Amino acid sequence: MLEIRDLLKIYPGPVTALKGVSLDIPNGLFGLLGPNGAGKSTLMTIVAGLLQPTAGSVTLDGADIVGDPSVVRRSLGYLPQEFGFYPELTGLKMLMLMLKLKGVHAPQGQRKLAEELLERVNLAHAAKRKVGGYSGGMRQRLGLAQAVAGSPRLIIVDEPTAGLDPEERHRFYRLLAELGKDRIVVLSTHIVEDVATLCPRMAIIRGGTVMAHTTPSAARESMEGRVYEGFVRDEDLSTFAASNRVLSAILVEGVTNRVRVSVEQGGTAPAGFRSVSATLEDAYMNSIRGPLAAAGAVA
Repeated sequence: MLEIRDLLKIYPGPVTALKGVSLDIPNGLFGLLGPNGAGKSTLMTIVAGLLQPTAGSVTLDGADIVGDPSVVRRSLGYLPQEFGFYPELTGLKMLMLMLKLKGVHAPQGQRKLAEELLERVNLAHAAKRKVGGYSGGMRQRLGLAQAVAGSPRLIIVDEPTAGLDPEERHRFYRLLAELGKDRIVVLSTHIVEDVATLCPRMAIIRGGTVMAHTTPSAARESMEGRVYEGFVRDEDLSTFAASNRVLSAILVEGVTNRVRVSVEQGGTAPAGFRSVSATLEDAYMNSIRGPLAAAGAVA
């Protein structure tokens, strides 16, 4: 179990990136969902033992990560949002270098282990190709190969599918689902589909605060009967958003918007809007929108 208690992080300025975050994360895939700048990367960096919090505690199976970061580093696989590679090295040589830097050893040698890891992430066919010629998805899979080396107890992946095409994204989903069977895998992302597809448990974070700690199905159910959809002309959207809680607005043919709104229980839907089934994205957008006055900023 990964236990996070009352985590506070204040940067010089001062800027408060985390405001008393508390979470319990069991075995399996756990989604940390939030917009850019919500505090996700700060939280993951602290959990990885790479950044000291201002206050609070983090323990992994009872071991104190804050007090002794080496505890988690021995049990951690980490795929950060930005992962640097040497483009002139082949995939095999790049992975062997990363295994050496991590201090990962194997009975049959690092080359054999690197070959097995490349096979596991479906990159064996590209082992002798230079990393500079890899696609975005191939680079992510190479990063994941180093993250799983040494059979870590905890794996953290930060925005792993950003920029991937649909085929690469679903290939990556399968890899993560396999890894989540026997360890803790924390998936930090702003992409709702990632969490909806993979994670039986999740948290939504905004402005350094946990807005929800739940399951995808419970989050959807909390919005049932409250989501309505209709059309609003583009020139009227700002005025409409000022008095309605807009969850999403998708431009249609350049002149009108397909708009989804949430309505409080017992409230009245806008004229011409019909009730629709709630999605996880509806629940997510409702959590991060804030007060109605702030909902006018339609994304």
